[in-house]
Amino acid sequence: AKEGAAAALSNLAFNDDILVAIVKAGAIPPLVDLLTSGTADAKERAAGVLGILAFANYQVAIVKAGGIPPLVELLGSGTDVAKE
Repeated sequence: AKEGAAAALSNLAFNDDILVAIVKAGAIPPLVDLLTSGTADAKERAAGVLGILAFANYQVAIVKAGGIPPLVELLGSGTDVAKE
């Protein structure tokens, strides 16, 4: 279910209004959690959504949710897609 939710968010995250809704709904902490506890596909999806959110100026929220260490970890242990 978490993997499906991350996939849905990754498909929705290309609209500014939806990005705001994603952040307001509190999605950043669960996405950060998926980076360490999810399947390989869920980690890829979560990293992708967090990347879009970072590009949309939500960097501070990602850092506050503890997103940097698990993203760095993915650079060494994640799939090739997640590493991108």
